[in-house]
Amino acid sequence: MSGMIETLKNAFKIPDLRKKLLFTLLMLIVYRVGIRVPVPGIDAAAFTELLNRFGTLGSFLDIISGGAFKQVSIFSLGIVPYINSSIIMQLLTVAIPALERLQKEGDEGRKKIQQYVRYMTIGLGLMQATAYWFATRLASTPSLPFVLNAVLVIVSFTAGTAFIMWIGEQINESGIGNGISLIIFAGIVTRGPDAVKTMFNYFQAWSLTRNVFVSVLATVGVALIFVLVITLVVFVHMAERRIPIQYAKKVIGRKMYGGQSTYLPIKVNQAGVIPVIFASSIVMLPSTLVSLFTRAGETPGSVAQWFLNFTGNPLYYVAYALLIFGFTFFYSMVQFNPIEVANNLQKNGGFVPGIRPGRPTSDFILRTSRRLSWFDAIFLVLIVLMPTLLSALTKVQGIWFGGTAVIILVGVALDLVNQLEAQMVMRHYKGFLD
Repeated sequence: MSGMIETLKNAFKIPDLRKKLLFTLLMLIVYRVGIRVPVPGIDAAAFTELLNRFGTLGSFLDIISGGAFKQVSIFSLGIVPYINSSIIMQLLTVAIPALERLQKEGDEGRKKIQQYVRYMTIGLGLMQATAYWFATRLASTPSLPFVLNAVLVIVSFTAGTAFIMWIGEQINESGIGNGISLIIFAGIVTRGPDAVKTMFNYFQAWSLTRNVFVSVLATVGVALIFVLVITLVVFVHMAERRIPIQYAKKVIGRKMYGGQSTYLPIKVNQAGVIPVIFASSIVMLPSTLVSLFTRAGETPGSVAQWFLNFTGNPLYYVAYALLIFGFTFFYSMVQFNPIEVANNLQKNGGFVPGIRPGRPTSDFILRTSRRLSWFDAIFLVLIVLMPTLLSALTKVQGIWFGGTAVIILVGVALDLVNQLEAQMVMRHYKGFLD
């Protein structure tokens, strides 16, 4: 934390970076103000009841959106449609050769793919907004015609998502970058004080019915778990497996080149938080659909009731863990190509000591990457499910240091520090050359 504060102080001393930081702060303030703007034509109490029916997923969506979901804001959809669009486009890039070629065309290709992501974001936002309106349609504002009310609510939700996407892109262009992640970061951080207050009130009430010493001990224990989780996430996020690389010596004319020793870094947490987001979306999909299409006060059938209570079922934890494992391996394979790495090493005269170049090198890198993926998957399962299990045991829903939130906070904070340090170093060398 002290290193991050010191980096921000040093960045403010550089005029160019100071302007970028202030612009980023201004955009985040605009985002926070927009959260206070309500959606016209919808009953807040009915929408809050829908949020409660979502259970754990509703709490997660409210945290990610910075409280906009619970306040029935125009930003209630948050940035989730954009995240889903980006992930889907990455997967389609692997599956569709035309998109893969487009991605390799440089800046122009990436701009076209980004345009496709924008269109997909609007499409997903429209579908999600329509589902929210349908679930709360009986609580629409009576002063408006039914069709006009539907259009007003759906367009307001979708426009809010489009505006958040625009804010993120403005931060990328004129701010310090990583705009979408910073928006999520700001939303989670602003929910922190409310979550701490809720936990404090819970333990205060708990102490009235139990021994005060036990209550204090439990509070300290939760705080220690919180610190331990953050420390573990930071350690794993920064950890990497370094494969030694040796470059062959070459004689060109009268000079000898090469012969250097370096290493190939492979991150332990290659997939980041994406497997968790995908897994949570899929495992919550049945209960979400049942919640959306069940009217308020209506008694659901036995099958629908089973899906509504699925989050408390032991099968839920098993399915969640298996999905995290599957998406961790899948996304790691998408992000890291051992064959391409081995070919690049061979072209540049590099090799792993004791491993033959070519196919043996790619197999060795693949085995190493998969072992790291096993560790990464187990780590994600423990970090994500531990707070959920604590919520089930303590009856405190939505413990705010849930694994997904912590991984996002730590990842964005470390990326921000690294990005600022890289820009400061670049400007330092530029000034030296000038």
